Amino acid sequence: MPDNLLEDDETLDAETEPAPEALRQSAEPAAAGVEDDGEAEEDGVRAAGAVVPYDPLQRYLAEIRRYPLLSREEEHDLAVRYKEHQDIEAAYRLVTANLRLVVMIARNYQRAFRTLLDLVQEGNVGLMEAVKNFDPYRGVRFPSYAVWWIRAYIIRYVMNNWRMVKVGTTQAQRKLFFNLQKEKERLEAEGFTAGPKLLAQRLDVKESEVVEMQQRLAGRDLSIDTPLDQGSEATMLDLLASPGPTAEEQVADSESRRLLSRKIREFGDTLTGKEKVIFDARLMAEEPLTLQDIGDRYGISRERVRQLEERIKKKLKKYLLADSPDLQDAVIDVSR
Repeated sequence: MPDNLLEDDETLDAETEPAPEALRQSAEPAAAGVEDDGEAEEDGVRAAGAVVPYDPLQRYLAEIRRYPLLSREEEHDLAVRYKEHQDIEAAYRLVTANLRLVVMIARNYQRAFRTLLDLVQEGNVGLMEAVKNFDPYRGVRFPSYAVWWIRAYIIRYVMNNWRMVKVGTTQAQRKLFFNLQKEKERLEAEGFTAGPKLLAQRLDVKESEVVEMQQRLAGRDLSIDTPLDQGSEATMLDLLASPGPTAEEQVADSESRRLLSRKIREFGDTLTGKEKVIFDARLMAEEPLTLQDIGDRYGISRERVRQLEERIKKKLKKYLLADSPDLQDAVIDVSR
């Protein structure tokens, strides 16, 4: 099962989501009725010579009805053939025999996303993924396993296409997206005022999350290129703050850097001997010498050069802060 896509069972009420076997059984007569109606309609059209609108959903339901359901033994044999031998024909039969299952699951999400065929198409992708990952040796029927993949792909599709700006990115938000309005209607039917606090208690989420989701669902996408007024050239983009620093911040930063650079040069002028060489060749050089290079020049160890360097850094920090306390935030980390 997909670790990053699956939702809790709470995304659908138990009373609204039938078990996989019930889905399969209810899909068969429904599709059968669709097929019969479609054939009768075609006969009537041919007889009368009339033109009627083409319904792709009804035609799809009539087509998938032609694929027979599989018994437990047939499912197991096909799944073994695909897992052991990568038999594409076996995978094809597993998919086509469960297309009606996808339709029944997709209908549960039709309220959130009106285009049923789009949901069915995404659910079919999840069905194929289920075939690829199904283990026939676990003792579980394939539809019982596939229902999780189908739901996961449909849920992801709904959340990603509800609007341009995503309304649910966390598990709690996805739970609210599918259940908030349903729980609100249930509370109102019971005579309660469906406020954020009561909804949060019923759905076991934070009150702030309920308020945030209500605001998201009540709002709409708005282009930043939308004119502020009719006939105006100004747009919403003109009112957005720049993500970069302000002019005042840029001037202050530039001045701080200039002052810091001057103070560092002044500190360097106070050094002599080995400390002066280490400061210029190690701390200020674009291509600093190694500890060994400086040690060889003065006949001392690398460790001694490192100790001198640390002492210079501490002197530098003390010098800068003593003369200019305002440089506290600009001073480099001398422990490096």
